[in-house]
Amino acid sequence: MRFEQIVSDERILNALEEMRFKEPTRVQEKSIPLIREGKDVMVQSETGSGKTAAFGIPIIEKTIPGKGIQALVVAPTRELAEQISSHLNKLAKGTRAKITAVYGGVALEPQERALRKADIVVGTPGRLLDHAGRKTIDLSRVQTVVLDEADRMLDMGFIQDINRILDLLPAHKQTLLFSATLSRGLYKLVSRHMNDPEEVNTRQYVDHTLLTQVYYDAQKNERFSLLAHLLKSEEYEKTIVFCNTRRDVDLVADNLRAQGIKAEPLHGGLSQSRRNKTLDNFRKGRTRVLVATDVAARGIDIDKLTHVFNYGIPRDPKEYVHRIGRTARMGSKGKVLNIITRDDYDKFARIKSRHGFKIRKAEEVNFRRVRFRTSDQRRPVHRGGFRESRRRERFPSGNQGLRLVRVS
Repeated sequence: MRFEQIVSDERILNALEEMRFKEPTRVQEKSIPLIREGKDVMVQSETGSGKTAAFGIPIIEKTIPGKGIQALVVAPTRELAEQISSHLNKLAKGTRAKITAVYGGVALEPQERALRKADIVVGTPGRLLDHAGRKTIDLSRVQTVVLDEADRMLDMGFIQDINRILDLLPAHKQTLLFSATLSRGLYKLVSRHMNDPEEVNTRQYVDHTLLTQVYYDAQKNERFSLLAHLLKSEEYEKTIVFCNTRRDVDLVADNLRAQGIKAEPLHGGLSQSRRNKTLDNFRKGRTRVLVATDVAARGIDIDKLTHVFNYGIPRDPKEYVHRIGRTARMGSKGKVLNIITRDDYDKFARIKSRHGFKIRKAEEVNFRRVRFRTSDQRRPVHRGGFRESRRRERFPSGNQGLRLVRVS
């Protein structure tokens, strides 16, 4: 199937050609006709499946510029809201439709000015309610509302905010829900706000023929040394190193830079401008290693991601699936490397049993033990490394030279 069979607007077809989209993905092929018919649609699909275009194309087709806010897209994070807005702007090129993103962490006033001229709004729940409370957003003309990454929004505790936003919208509207998983909480949301929705399921997280998954069993005090060794020895275009906490992200990123590995941290504790700059550097290849919490696992579009490292194994098996789903996409090969310690055994066993993944044990590897400074030991970087300190490093006594460790 080609886009000409499901898209009638020449301006959008030209935009798709400019974006080098030749054929619709499964979620686009199945969803666009239903959405164009005005039906409520509930879509279960993974990140990277093309869902933004699946709802964006029919929304843009029926948007009349200058007639107020006609479509609202609700997203869980600032990064995803920005990404959706950027993607919709590319699709709407030549249509004069104005798309505005609103999210927290930045000033309200510029957003207020943009909202006065907006035809389509993409926003996070909290900031949308901020504007609603200030009466700086007019939702009375909304015809279509999209809940993107709906399961993630529920996980983040946004259910009450979502209900409040939906209650502010006209009773006769089209509601579209996109989610990687469908939980009991989501079905409650569906029963309350959706009218006999059509269901589309295109979920296929990982192409197992293209994805290699391995694990290394390491001592906890050897984990960073092994990570540094693998990052220096593996051939990758871009990679994400996932950690479970913000503190670990900062520590790992700092220590990787001390080892000469250009890495940048990404987590919710950073300012919006810092996060934007970090993602921009990563997308453009200025940085090849991104150290992140799960904020980067969902909804952020990053191409040419060949490797994923799990430095910390997530407690929820579902998050593991979202992490590894960042690679082996669009016909490209990918590799996942898990570094597990004794503390991870139970979590890792649950992941393997629940999803039936074939994760093989990695071959033995020899690596050099390197310094790892904790937060109270960090010093200003000097000529690519940390300044000398009298504090004790995280080495066993007398083992600060080359140490060969069998990890298998």
